[in-house]
Amino acid sequence: MRKFLLGLTVAVLAAKPAAADDSDRLYGAWKLVSLVIEDAETKQKKPLLGEHPKGYLILLPSGRMSAIVTAEGRTTPRNDAERAAAFQSIFAYSGKFRLEGDKFITKVDAAWNEAWVGTDQIRTYKLAGDKLDIVSMTQPNVNFGNRMMTAILSWEREN
Repeated sequence: MRKFLLGLTVAVLAAKPAAADDSDRLYGAWKLVSLVIEDAETKQKKPLLGEHPKGYLILLPSGRMSAIVTAEGRTTPRNDAERAAAFQSIFAYSGKFRLEGDKFITKVDAAWNEAWVGTDQIRTYKLAGDKLDIVSMTQPNVNFGNRMMTAILSWEREN
């Protein structure tokens, strides 16, 4: 699940517009509205971190991005088992991003999962007014029997 969540976060953070004039509209702070995964075969969609996950994506004109997403209903961990569970219900990362057409690519330099550090995370995006959708590449998901899944994160501009 961590790998999948990290991929989602990278996707969100790496988002860049397809057109050069979209760049200015993309920069800023974005609040997470929903995070669903879609089964590539059945097209069935399910919330990944609950119906109301929390999260923010910050995209700066300097090319720096930072994202954090947490599951609905998290509680303060009180022991090692609860800390491990809490780790599986969050993803966060930062890096430099660039746009290539409708793709945003983030070169991760800090992440909650060290396996992401130094990698390029590639996502697609769709920007419509104050709404931003970021879509991960379809890939096997270990949390769903290695079925091919796509993550879809919907954001709204924070005012």
